[in-house]
Amino acid sequence: MTRTFETVGVVGLGTMGAGIAEVFARAEMSVIGVEADEAALERGRRHLETSTARAVARDRMSAEQQSALLGRITFTTSREDLADVDLVVEAIPELMEYKRGLFSDLDRICKPSAVLATNTSSLSVTAIAATTSRPAQVVGMHFFNPAPVMRLVEVIGTVVTEDGLAGEIADLARRLGKTPVTVGDRAGFVVNRLLLGYLNHACGLLESGLASRDDIDAAMKLGLGLPMGPFTLLDLIGLDTSYEVCEVLFRESRDPRHAPAPVLREFVTAGLLGRKTGRGFYSYAEGAPTVPEPGPRAAVSMVGIVGSGPEVAGLVADLDAAGFKATVAERSDLTPVADADVVVALSDRPVVELAVRLSHPERLVGLHLVGDRVAEVASTVLTSEEVAGAVQDLVTVLRRTPVRCGDRAEMVVDALLYPYLNDAVRMVDSGYATAGDIDDAMRLGCGYPAGPFEMLDSIGLERVRDGLRALYAEYREPSFAPAPLLDQLVTAGVPGFRAYAR
Repeated sequence: MTRTFETVGVVGLGTMGAGIAEVFARAEMSVIGVEADEAALERGRRHLETSTARAVARDRMSAEQQSALLGRITFTTSREDLADVDLVVEAIPELMEYKRGLFSDLDRICKPSAVLATNTSSLSVTAIAATTSRPAQVVGMHFFNPAPVMRLVEVIGTVVTEDGLAGEIADLARRLGKTPVTVGDRAGFVVNRLLLGYLNHACGLLESGLASRDDIDAAMKLGLGLPMGPFTLLDLIGLDTSYEVCEVLFRESRDPRHAPAPVLREFVTAGLLGRKTGRGFYSYAEGAPTVPEPGPRAAVSMVGIVGSGPEVAGLVADLDAAGFKATVAERSDLTPVADADVVVALSDRPVVELAVRLSHPERLVGLHLVGDRVAEVASTVLTSEEVAGAVQDLVTVLRRTPVRCGDRAEMVVDALLYPYLNDAVRMVDSGYATAGDIDDAMRLGCGYPAGPFEMLDSIGLERVRDGLRALYAEYREPSFAPAPLLDQLVTAGVPGFRAYAR
């Protein structure tokens, strides 16, 4: 049976719910918005009026269109007014007991043919559906905030969802001007499952002392072109929300990477939840942050470079243009750089084994060039602070942003990127979602410049596989081991993941 959705109920008119109501009303559908009491209902009405007024001010909607849109929305505090709607979308707080109670109520109130949808971002749709007498007519319809702007909608079917219903909801999402991604009922679905694994991993690297908060944020924003670094994003999402999603993911997967990092628990317990409380990983109080005074720097006139290939030639040219002398050595013979003031070893792997072969091991750092904007500066346990600071200054002179970090496999950017790509491969290998849908989800849901499989093919399957092997050897974390599918594709000589996925 093909349904027609003309009248829609939205339960919960907070920022997300009001946005969802606006999306349906923009598509010229009749909407019934429900809140718990008059005060909450008035707040929801103001959300809608403010959002549509902003669209008018930006010439994206006329005053007449705004008036017509708001006229298509009925505001009420009675759930009983949802008796004749074709679809209900709930957008209440992410607490299972609240959602189960609501769906039990909706099952009693709504007509037998009505579809009940949850906007949950991470909870089990199956568990919510089980509270009704119509589990086959319960789906997930996960919008992203702000709903009127974000194009992605995750459509979640369960093992008992009626055949074809997820497809009908996906068609409805297209009618709303959205891009649907249809997935199964696994905690976090696509976006949160991949995103929170990455964000939680960033917290783990911070706690390990690999790099500072600011350096990790700069590395991921400038090195990969992401809209913001992981700690800025965590503060925006809310540390409490992030913590809870990680808990949900861990309860299902039992993967240690999903276990909330202790620093998240500490911030949440202290009530430091990010932007909404004025302080999280960053402070949002008025006043510019203080910048620490730089420490002592080694005097540099001669720079030793260990490595080979075009990257070395480019670095030599850049140093020459900046007025520095450079000498180059292969890893097999470090004699040419023995007397250099500082020695940089171009590598994304630990370089301490090179340092111990020098008469002045304190003069060597690892240098990993990321894109054309970032250079990771890795200090070994032997590197002097004066040398690390001098190389940091050199990187700045070369118009790159320096990222100070420890001498660990894949340093910062790749240490965070490769496990994220590995998770995406595992997701496809399990049959949970297609590579194309996952790419769409991460680009549209997170504003990433490319999806994980686009990134994977750009970097190269073998390079990512080998990087994961290095991470696994360094950290002994099982989830860092390359996904079997990735290993098989490299062994088979497949040129790219998307070539395989076709």
